[in-house]
Amino acid sequence: MSHQIDIEKVRADFPILSRKVNGHPLVYFDNAATSQTPKVVIDAIVEYYEQYNANIHRGVHSLSQEATDAYEQARETLRAHFNAAKKEEIIFTSGTTHGINLVANGFASQLKAGDEVIVSALEHHSNIVPWQMLCEKTGAQLKVIPMTNSGELAMDAFHELLSDKTKLVFVNHVSNALGTINPIETIIAEAHKKGAAVLIDGAQAAPHIKADVQALDVDFYVVSGHKMCGPTGVGILYGKEEWLNKLPPYQGGGEMIDQVTFEKITYAGLPHKFEAGTPNICGGIAFGKAIEYLNEIGFDNIAAYEHELLTYATEQLLAVGDVTIYGTSSEKTAVISFNIEGIHPYDIGTIIDKLGIAVRTGHHCAQPIMDYYKIPGTVRASFSFYNTKEEIDAFVQAVKRAKIMLS
Repeated sequence: MSHQIDIEKVRADFPILSRKVNGHPLVYFDNAATSQTPKVVIDAIVEYYEQYNANIHRGVHSLSQEATDAYEQARETLRAHFNAAKKEEIIFTSGTTHGINLVANGFASQLKAGDEVIVSALEHHSNIVPWQMLCEKTGAQLKVIPMTNSGELAMDAFHELLSDKTKLVFVNHVSNALGTINPIETIIAEAHKKGAAVLIDGAQAAPHIKADVQALDVDFYVVSGHKMCGPTGVGILYGKEEWLNKLPPYQGGGEMIDQVTFEKITYAGLPHKFEAGTPNICGGIAFGKAIEYLNEIGFDNIAAYEHELLTYATEQLLAVGDVTIYGTSSEKTAVISFNIEGIHPYDIGTIIDKLGIAVRTGHHCAQPIMDYYKIPGTVRASFSFYNTKEEIDAFVQAVKRAKIMLS
C-alpha cells in the first residue's frame, strides 16, 4: 500500500457509515455532490449551540467574544490551508455558487461592451450562468474553451481565444462531471500575460488537492465546505487584496459598513465589506474543524489512497462489459462517470439504491458536457478517502445485477 491511511479508524470517525439503507450497509459513492461529516465536525456544531451560541463582532459579552474568536480562528485556519497572504483575503460565503456570484456582480462595474470573458466547456452550471448574466448586463462576449473526447480542455484553442480584449477567465480546477484535473497553472499564467483576471472554481478539487493560491498566483479561488467534510451552507472566496478592494460590495446590510447616514455610506474594510448580515457562524467554525481534520490525515495520503480506489474501480467496472466511461484523462480525481449500453442511467441508479449504494445520476449540472457526448446523462460514482475496495466490489456486483435486470 502506498498510502498511510488507517481505513478502519477513519471510517469510525463517520457515524453515518455504520447505517443501513434498504436493509443493506450504506455504500456512499456520491462524494462529489456532498461528502460525509466526521464526528469531530458534528461535535463542533453541537458545542457551538450548547456552549457559546451568540452573534459575532458586535458584542462585548463573553459568549459573543468566544464566538467571534472561534469564527476568526476558522478564517485563519482556512487562510493557512490555502496559503493566502492575508486573513482579510478570505471571505466567508454560503458556498462556491455564492462566491462566483459575488465576483460576477463585482465585475459588472469592470466590463463594457466589446470586452471578452472566457469559460470552459467543462464547467458546472454555477460557473456558467452568472457569467452569462454578466455578459447580458455589460455587453461583454462569452467565449468557450472547447473540450476533447477524453474530457480534457483543448488548450490550443484556449491560446487562440486569448486576446487583449480578454478581461476575465473562469475555469474549474476539477470537473465535477468527469473528474478531469485542468491545467490551471498554464491557464492562469497565460491569462495574466493578457492582463486578464482568473477565477478558479475549486469546489471539486479542494477535497483532493491542497491548492496554494500564492503559488498559483490566482486572482480568485472558490470552495464549498460541504465538499470537504464540513457542513452545508458555508464556503469561502479567496481573492487577492487588490482585486477585492476594486470590487464593490455584493450585498448591503449590517457588518459591511463603516458609517451610515441618510446622506452617505462608507464601507468596512476587508473581509467585512463582503460579509453583510449575520453569517453562518456555526458553519464557519465547523468548516475550520473539517480543514484541520483533513490536514491531520494528510492530502498526500488522501490523493494516494483515492488514486488506488479510482484505478481499482475503473478496472472492475470495465470488466462488467458494455460500459462506456466518460472522462478518460490521465490527470483526474476519484470520479467515474459511465453508462451501460442501452440502459438509462436513472434506471441503474434506482436499482442499485435498493442495494444500499448511493451514486448520482443525470447531467450533474453540466449539460454542455452531456450535449458534447450526445447523452442524457451518466451514472457518477465518486470516491473519498473513507471508501474501500470492498465497497467497490459491492457496487460492481450491484451494477452487474442492474444490467441483467434491465437488459
